Amino acid sequence: MNDPEAPQRAGFVALIGEPNAGKSTLLNRMVGAKVSIVTHKVQTTRARLRGVAIDGAAQIVFVDTPGLFRPRRRLDRAMVAAAWSGAADADIVVLMIEAHRGLTEGVEAILEGLEERSGEGDARPVALAINKIDRVEAPVLLALTKKLNERFRFAQTFMISAEKGHGVDDLRGWLADGLPEGPWLYPEDQIADLPSRMIAAEMTREKLTLRLHQELPYQLTVETEQWQERKDGSVRIDQVVYVARDGHKGILLGKGGETIKAISVAARAEIAEFIGRPVHLFLQVKVRPGWLDEAARYREIGLDIGDAG
Repeated sequence: MNDPEAPQRAGFVALIGEPNAGKSTLLNRMVGAKVSIVTHKVQTTRARLRGVAIDGAAQIVFVDTPGLFRPRRRLDRAMVAAAWSGAADADIVVLMIEAHRGLTEGVEAILEGLEERSGEGDARPVALAINKIDRVEAPVLLALTKKLNERFRFAQTFMISAEKGHGVDDLRGWLADGLPEGPWLYPEDQIADLPSRMIAAEMTREKLTLRLHQELPYQLTVETEQWQERKDGSVRIDQVVYVARDGHKGILLGKGGETIKAISVAARAEIAEFIGRPVHLFLQVKVRPGWLDEAARYREIGLDIGDAG
């Protein structure tokens, strides 16, 4: 039961971890709506998307960072820089790891990064969330918890299943209690600080990522060019899918346009559910050979090319 006399609290929580650790799934579970794309492909969260959750008198603003990994391309470097920047801006950091994968080289590298920052005087609390606990036996889980807490001084450890919701309420309550006292940062009914047109573009990109294979999903981006409110209450949305090569356009369109049609139908349904209104979605595919090196394209997806080096 919520305490009516509890002080208002508000602050930022950064979710960090390797790609595919379940950060986007946890964010969507915490917020209670789909604000971050979730796929089985790694590196799908490009921008630091903020989702807003309420727990009692506390407003928790989640920063869903791109997965931390060893960058190869310019886009990779911008994504990793965005992840660490999101952690630096937060009041509390939550490191998510997958129970069945344990202490991987990637997790070890993240822990080293956290140690460097704590050594520089960063005293913000870091919680450990071991995700996908249903994939391992209890003794394995307990041994992993002990090993990780010996490796780094976590403020608290949570065993969760972001997909099924196990342990998520306990984590959210702990985060709410740990935020600084102060007025809420967003209106009560706002669940994300990205404009609807950008969330709609992310939803379409998710459908593209799920449908396509190999490297292509990482060489395309989606932009909402037009968002037109109609008198009947529906919305017309025009989006452009930019790809890097002519060959990619053919893959995306598919035989007789079947692939892009299927993607459009799936994206339209999800966007309509998100905004609560009928949607007319029109997709165009354009070849833009150098988009991966264009500053404007990075800004459009919430990244700073200046951080990419």
